[in-house]
Amino acid sequence: MNPAVDTTPNHAVRAYLMDLQARIAAACTAVDGSAFRSDPWRKAPGEPLQGEGLTMILEGGPVLERAGIGFSQVRGPRLPPSATQHRPELAGAPFEALGVSLVFHPRNPYAPTVHMNVRMLSAAPAGGQAAFWFGGGMDLTPSYGFDDDTVHFHRVCKDAVAPFGPDRHPRYKAWCDDYFSLKHRNEQRGVGGIFFDDVSDLGFDGGFALMRSVGDAFLAAYLPILERRKDTPYGERERGFQLYRRGRYVEFNLVWDRGTHFGLQSGGRTESILLSMPPLCSWAYRREPEPGTPEAELYTRYLQPREWV
Repeated sequence: MNPAVDTTPNHAVRAYLMDLQARIAAACTAVDGSAFRSDPWRKAPGEPLQGEGLTMILEGGPVLERAGIGFSQVRGPRLPPSATQHRPELAGAPFEALGVSLVFHPRNPYAPTVHMNVRMLSAAPAGGQAAFWFGGGMDLTPSYGFDDDTVHFHRVCKDAVAPFGPDRHPRYKAWCDDYFSLKHRNEQRGVGGIFFDDVSDLGFDGGFALMRSVGDAFLAAYLPILERRKDTPYGERERGFQLYRRGRYVEFNLVWDRGTHFGLQSGGRTESILLSMPPLCSWAYRREPEPGTPEAELYTRYLQPREWV
């Protein structure tokens, strides 16, 4: 074996994640026609969190109004509280976190916003053995709902986790519905997908395989929907409702999202942590859609957890 080649588990995860980021950016550039801007970064010496990453951002495209894909690999002297709430035995342990996270906000109101994240966390308590656990998932947030889009997205999600046991999809689908909800409004963020966290029962190899399967499924889950909706005619009414619903997206990310909290609590790079934010959004006091409209149907049919596949 070549001693110069890093064969540690974290190196294998890093290589996969950077390739995934590049593949997704290339596919989206082919759809939008605009190139992503690459912004590599490294934490300065002396900061509480060390590491590096690559933020890829596309803004003002004809299809994607704002799209961010972030890769990060960071190390810290102790796990933040948001990462140890389910693993108290690792409280205060040094850690390393690697992940790719993306959010796409299309320009057309009929094309849904999408989020995907895959990540690995490793920690080694003093005198103890290193622990690895994986997380990730993807979810769809439309302003205007369509059954065929929603069914397609959920079917791809189900197929991605099927090789890892028949119980995975029901659990991860329900977890997604529960997690991506605005509890202060008693309202779902979108139509769901899958979400999993703290997965260690599959071991390193199985957890890494699960993470890869979900990451590799993203383009098949989302691009057909984007292609189908990106040229749909719309007017000021649809644009106004899209911006209003984006306000809900912002509320969730700032109030409830564990990834946002983890990044900010651990001293992460704020500009990259908040790449999920839409370029424009709005709020209105007690806005109620007219009964029988597509806007009302979003609430009555699509923002209700249900079995789609």
